[in-house]
Amino acid sequence: MKAKYKHTNIVARDWRALARFYQEVFGCIPVPPERRHSGSWLDKGTGVPGAKLSGMHLRLPGYGADGPTLEIFQFEQKEERARPVIANREGFAHIAFEVEDIEQAISEVLTHGGKKIGEQAKHEVEDVGTIFFIYMADPEGNIIELQKWR
Repeated sequence: MKAKYKHTNIVARDWRALARFYQEVFGCIPVPPERRHSGSWLDKGTGVPGAKLSGMHLRLPGYGADGPTLEIFQFEQKEERARPVIANREGFAHIAFEVEDIEQAISEVLTHGGKKIGEQAKHEVEDVGTIFFIYMADPEGNIIELQKWR
């Protein structure tokens, strides 16, 4: 099988506010059009009866016009998150961004409504380099890893 990575999806409480966060903090670029989907095809593919959603794709930074996207959708009918945000819960855990200035990135996340989950740490990875990283959360509690390599 031949495959190509396409996108990662976040189901949001408020897709517009969350999309704005990723644009302002990480420089993600909107990829029109905004999506508004419903119908039997969506019910069938998602397994959600009566599914109705809206949202958009954001081009992730660093990969150009054909790079992968962050797909932020909001379902009309929602299921609340069962457990609080913790780094070791099973399933998809986080999205990571490599940044030039980790202190500035932390400040930007906090300024735009995010929060710290951990504290900044440093680790020497043999034959690779030194990583400086921290786990944070976006305004809706999705985990973001900020990392800088030296």
